[in-house]
Amino acid sequence: MIFISILILVVAKALPSLSSNLRSEGFTRLSAIVFIFSGVLSFNTLYIQSIGSGIGIYSGLFQVTPISQLIEIFLLLIASLILISWPVSPVKEIYSGSRTEKVLIDSSSTKSIDYSLIVLFSTLGSCLLISSSNLISLYLSIELQSFGVYVLTTLYKESETSTSAGLKYFLLGGLSSCLILLGSGFIYSFTGLTQLESIYSLISVGSQNFNFVILGSILGLVLIFVGFFFKIAAAPLHNWAPDVYDDSPTIVTIWLTIMPKISILILLLELTTNLHINYFELNIPDFSYLFSNNPELVVLGGLFSDIPLESLNYGTNSGIQLINYIESNILTKLLLISALFSLIIGTVVGLAQTRLKRLLTYSTISHVGFLLLALAINSEQSVDAFLFYLIQYSITNLNIFLIILAFSYLISKNNLLTNKNVHSNFYNNSKGISLLGIKDIRYINELKSQFFKNPLLSLSLAVCLFSMAGIPPLIGFFSKQYVLYSAVQSGYYFMSLIAIIVSVISASYYIKIVKVLHEDSEESELSSETVSSNSTESTKNSELESTNSANNFIYHRKGLVLSNFHSYLISCLTLSILFFILKPALILNSTQLLSIYAFCF
Repeated sequence: MIFISILILVVAKALPSLSSNLRSEGFTRLSAIVFIFSGVLSFNTLYIQSIGSGIGIYSGLFQVTPISQLIEIFLLLIASLILISWPVSPVKEIYSGSRTEKVLIDSSSTKSIDYSLIVLFSTLGSCLLISSSNLISLYLSIELQSFGVYVLTTLYKESETSTSAGLKYFLLGGLSSCLILLGSGFIYSFTGLTQLESIYSLISVGSQNFNFVILGSILGLVLIFVGFFFKIAAAPLHNWAPDVYDDSPTIVTIWLTIMPKISILILLLELTTNLHINYFELNIPDFSYLFSNNPELVVLGGLFSDIPLESLNYGTNSGIQLINYIESNILTKLLLISALFSLIIGTVVGLAQTRLKRLLTYSTISHVGFLLLALAINSEQSVDAFLFYLIQYSITNLNIFLIILAFSYLISKNNLLTNKNVHSNFYNNSKGISLLGIKDIRYINELKSQFFKNPLLSLSLAVCLFSMAGIPPLIGFFSKQYVLYSAVQSGYYFMSLIAIIVSVISASYYIKIVKVLHEDSEESELSSETVSSNSTESTKNSELESTNSANNFIYHRKGLVLSNFHSYLISCLTLSILFFILKPALILNSTQLLSIYAFCF
């Protein structure tokens, strides 16, 4: 459905007769309808009893499972909501005598059309990625998703910061793709297999005749995991994310922080649960001589395991036992190390941020740490906590950026009336003003005193931030509770303690944003701004009238107004976050069923 819609919209844009009659908002709304209709079709085909353990399609390149179907529906829903938040293009009214004409700004219209098409391509890659069951389809899907995101970051090519962000994202994203391709090459060269199910079976039944094959496969899997960590900005592979997210327009940052992460994290969930990395055993007696001849390797192996060193001798059996334990837990340790770094770096470095989107980026890194911790535990309870955390993070993060966009619209509308330089800066993206006339909120201080100007939006933002911090009884509190409870139940006491500490610390920079919202400006500043705005408005009107009096044309730009649906969406998401405790069954029952499915089939 999405692929057919892409072809239709591309043809519609290419034909002048269609593109001239279809407004840019029409492309955006059509794309949103495509996502909703595709989600309905996916829901209509969701019969868990019929799907069973999965249905292979396209010669086994993809496998449809209940988890992939439900997550695909969720992805399409989130994508449609993000598209609907695209701002309406400003309108230029032209008066000539008794005749009035309304003309859309062409540059903004082009950006809206391009945004819709690129989003469709990226979403198609995300939907294919969560259903991939082959190394070939996995790589092609991740590249289809990534290329769309690369183009999105450079959508405003007139902006130097946006172009720089896109170039950095493209180069470093290409590096992570190379790691994924290298890992896939290792697996194929050692096993001759590309089907993931066959690779799972080979590793789980490994014996002494396949020791090098299994080691090569594990090395390939490690490289694939590292490449995916890079793409979801998990520490210590996160350095690109703050710059890219901060320099991109807010409407693009929404997509970067939500959509790619959902699909990649679900794919990592499929890999970890199918590999059974906590349970499968390897038999590699050929390496026993390494431990008998090199006792220091036993000490090195002890760093990666929980086996007491004093219980081991330098004999053959102990060496086999130790190497089995190391190999069966290497991916778990990789997930735990990345989770630990993400929790600490995302919290500590976030404390020093003054830019709003950079702070939210480090907040995202910290939340990725919680998600990786749940993946590392790899139990039925942790999978339940992982899915619930992913859903609540996506909803809360979406609402935060929708509110920031709403503030941008309102602040920009006010600036159009009060800023004397707005006429020259309206199309000047180098000064931080987008082609739609929207000035992105870059610094936290720009939200100062917004509670007194827009109290409902400020309260909604405060609710979302408190949910991110894990304040009860909001939905974010329960998601962190479930992850920590599963960690304690599985014996990960140190990681649980670190997660609790960073949650308390991270609450401080969320509270800092709430504090800025409630800070009142000085009366002198308000009075001076009022006087200057009045004089600026009169000067601007006189300049416009004198400039266009010869041609009898007077130009008026309509300010951006927060749409009703945008406001309604923010209200619904805020209420769902605030009153989740009153009706938790829908999400909790769904995640519990999916976690049971993941371990029973």
